[in-house]
Amino acid sequence: MKQVTVKVPATTANIGPGFDCLGAALSLYNRFKFTPAEENTIEITGSQSQGVFLDLSPNNLLYHSFLKLYRHIDHFAPTVKISVEINVPLARGLGSSATAIVGGLLAGNAMAGNPLTPKEIRNLAISIEGHPDNVVPTLLGNCQLSVGGDGNWQISQIDWHSDVIPILAIPEFKLSTEKARAVLPSQYSRQDAIFNMSHIALLIKGLESANPKWLKEALQDRLHQPYRQSLIQGYENVYNAAIEAKAHGLVISGAGPTLLALASPSYSDNVAKSIEQAWLSQGVKSQVLTLAIDREGAKIES
Repeated sequence: MKQVTVKVPATTANIGPGFDCLGAALSLYNRFKFTPAEENTIEITGSQSQGVFLDLSPNNLLYHSFLKLYRHIDHFAPTVKISVEINVPLARGLGSSATAIVGGLLAGNAMAGNPLTPKEIRNLAISIEGHPDNVVPTLLGNCQLSVGGDGNWQISQIDWHSDVIPILAIPEFKLSTEKARAVLPSQYSRQDAIFNMSHIALLIKGLESANPKWLKEALQDRLHQPYRQSLIQGYENVYNAAIEAKAHGLVISGAGPTLLALASPSYSDNVAKSIEQAWLSQGVKSQVLTLAIDREGAKIES
């Protein structure tokens, strides 16, 4: 066994019409350091660590995933000291749970001598998370489209153009994934299904080409965003401010409440400022980050 540090990127998922199948890795990271120890302990640091309490119970996704790896290979998990550096906000729609799942699996695999292939780790991560849109880009980096199921996944990398800038507006309030899923209908109309199929096809071409007209249309959605907007205070004001500042569009990141705007480099600063002011006018403080697409995915640093 050896000390292992895993660097894991945040993600933005769905990206408009890509509900539960499309996600992109972002240049914002959590780090998880696992060190062999005589007893299990955990410590937390990082910009998002204030008020966060984690223990080494099965409810901790990081430790749960670490144990799952060892159960999968039919080995006893070693006792470890875990140091967590949290920079990805929790319960904000930025894939914090995916970072924990991937971090635990990769650390466990490395400490066990790498018995599992990347594909096996990917399938384990999807089985823990329940859907691929966060864990796949977290593992692989870039923008990823995941299609399939039951361990038979087809993964396609989308070539996100460098002129499409992701701007993340992270409000001070939280929104649980469970609550965001509870407002979704159990059935959709044929028209809505056709609408989303056509728009995700156009979105892929828009992300690859940075075509502003394509992106403006393609970011529309009828499967999840119309139902979740009411859970996000000030959504309409922030959306209008982003569009007026010449963003290509604004969508809910993951299950929310973080909002993702896409813009060209020449307008990204103005879009970021406009979003922050629009939310502040609604009494909501937010952190607005202009990020890049992470191209590497999760990796072992030591």
